Amino acid sequence: MRTVFKNEKVLQNCKIFRMLEEQSKGKHLSFHTPGHKQKGFDITELSYSDNLSCPRGCIAEAEKDIAEILGAEKSFILTDGSTSGVLSMLYAAKKLGVTKIALCEGSHKSVFNGCAALGIAPLVYSQKIEQKIPFPHTMYELNEQFAPLLDEADALFFTSPDYYGNIVDWAEIRKYCDEKGKLLIVDGAHGGHLHFEKDLHAGQYADMWVDGVHKSLPALTQGAVVSARTKKCVEALAKGVDIFRTTSPSYPIMASVEYAVKYPRNAKLEEEVKSFAQGNARIYKNKDWTKLVALFGENAFTVERRLQAEGIYPEFCDGNAITFYLSPATEQAEFAELCERLTALFVEHPIAEGLAEEKKRVHKCETLPLPEKAETEWVPLEEAEGRICAGICGLFPPCVPLFSVGERIEKEKIRLLQSADNVFGVKNGEILVLKIENEE
Repeated sequence: MRTVFKNEKVLQNCKIFRMLEEQSKGKHLSFHTPGHKQKGFDITELSYSDNLSCPRGCIAEAEKDIAEILGAEKSFILTDGSTSGVLSMLYAAKKLGVTKIALCEGSHKSVFNGCAALGIAPLVYSQKIEQKIPFPHTMYELNEQFAPLLDEADALFFTSPDYYGNIVDWAEIRKYCDEKGKLLIVDGAHGGHLHFEKDLHAGQYADMWVDGVHKSLPALTQGAVVSARTKKCVEALAKGVDIFRTTSPSYPIMASVEYAVKYPRNAKLEEEVKSFAQGNARIYKNKDWTKLVALFGENAFTVERRLQAEGIYPEFCDGNAITFYLSPATEQAEFAELCERLTALFVEHPIAEGLAEEKKRVHKCETLPLPEKAETEWVPLEEAEGRICAGICGLFPPCVPLFSVGERIEKEKIRLLQSADNVFGVKNGEILVLKIENEE
């Protein structure tokens, strides 16, 4: 564990880690799960280890510390990733009377799946596109373009930061929700580090939000936190967590969540990243220093594979931009190597003229309602152009639907699905579509 958690000063104040380390030193014959039967940190709920489902010891202390850092009335450690937090928040919203929720088409697939499972109607609005990158609207623009939709919704659901480091204007959104009496729910899966900058973090504004700690802080994969800022949401969220959170949580992941939230800010690295981004026209300008978005246009997939062959692995490529995720634990020498490599690649792969000038084009996402008992079939991607998609699918990551149910399939998006290394919703090169006889 100490090979992962290297900051001794932080570890001194980590309740879960200290419990695990202390107990690992003594005699321990394992006649309990897990089945590997190895002495150490990966244990189950024992007399000394506390219980995430009903914490009273070190886990309760850790969650209390985390809530104070994040500005929450109550925080819940998750070992199932941000998805379990999204589902828990949607369940809580339903318990609080939400039947319709306004959300952006670029939301994570867990949001759409959760709404479908819980019987919440998603009222989906489209996005702006800037430099071929999805970009959030301001509250003014939402009111101007989607006022009827917002009025109909009981709650607003935002993803912030998004997968490109865009962050919404929380102050104006909070003001709108207060004036209209609507819940504000936030998927902050990619913003666990933002508690260092309160104006950018959902914790100061949202009624409920999830921090995907493992994505941008030094936590093990699947480590996350879901929180409620207001007392009225705590009880409902607790019920949601009890339903969607595993009853066999990983103690190493729990320990890593506490460690990560308590990890110090790396101001020097932040400034170096911001300086590199500001000084290079090929870096997309966002508000989140941990998302370094490099623009390569039609050469993006080629460049991504070349970097991977050199042992440099970005987070994802969307066919236009390659996004590199950083964290306070990123080594400065590694960042310097990335900067040097990108600078050379920018020269080698000049961008198509006009891409950087594309501004504020509103993307139109039109979908057709599917008949209740629609017949569907799987067809090869190369034969799917013009057909109506019958399931959500997209690039993985970021796991945002490229096609939604009822959307007509476009040639360019087919190319992206065929070019990407990892996708979801596609099976053996085929996509689920509405049978032609049912198309209108």
